[in-house]
Amino acid sequence: MRLDEIFRTFTDDEVPVSFRAYDGSATAAADAIATVEVRTPEAVRFMLSSPGQLGLARAYVTGTLEVHGDLHAALHALHAHRRRDVGPGELLKLLRGLDARFLRRPALPTEEAPAAWRRGLSRHTRRRDAVAVAHHYDVSNRFYELVLGSSMAYSCAVFPTPNTSLDDAQREKFDLVCRKLNLRPGQLLLDVGAGWGGLVRHAVINYGVKAIGVTLSRGQAEWATWANEQAGVDRSARVLLLDYRDLPDR
Repeated sequence: MRLDEIFRTFTDDEVPVSFRAYDGSATAAADAIATVEVRTPEAVRFMLSSPGQLGLARAYVTGTLEVHGDLHAALHALHAHRRRDVGPGELLKLLRGLDARFLRRPALPTEEAPAAWRRGLSRHTRRRDAVAVAHHYDVSNRFYELVLGSSMAYSCAVFPTPNTSLDDAQREKFDLVCRKLNLRPGQLLLDVGAGWGGLVRHAVINYGVKAIGVTLSRGQAEWATWANEQAGVDRSARVLLLDYRDLPDR
């Protein structure tokens, strides 16, 4: 079985995504918004050894699988046009029928290897965690203000609309967390790895809880304490320079 046949097995006839593979097989969609290219057998091995999003991600970051066109639109279209009557087990059966060599687990992408300075920190001890956090965050708070904006919030954000600003998207993220936790006045919230205390302050101001955050970054703790005072919530919101393993029971 060729790879284009497998692609057709899992997508309906209306899918607006074309496909081509290293084995010379291909499909051509009318008004295609993107083309998925399986460039090497390694891509198949990644998908076999880690079925689902992880295998696809590994193939994509290593360049063995490429999406030509709008990646988000392609993924959305593939999800919308997948055949509901064919499950992941059928995909594994078809892929394994290609060639026995695909059963060999490929090496992990180099992108997943830890940075050199972290290789000696594989065991989480108080000292090692403190060193790692200080290395990353105690650069300067001014640096992070320039990068993160006034919210001083890290990682992801939630954009309800395309026009939502970064600060509003970070507040929306905080509020989503609070809603999922079903916070109520009088409750106590603990935020481990609190950063600059954005979630702590948001929960106290908008949900009437008391909140404690802990961080191993002195710069983060100092900035969060200042921000809590500026917001007038320093009696209910605290961010401590403390390892979570040293937290008291109450």
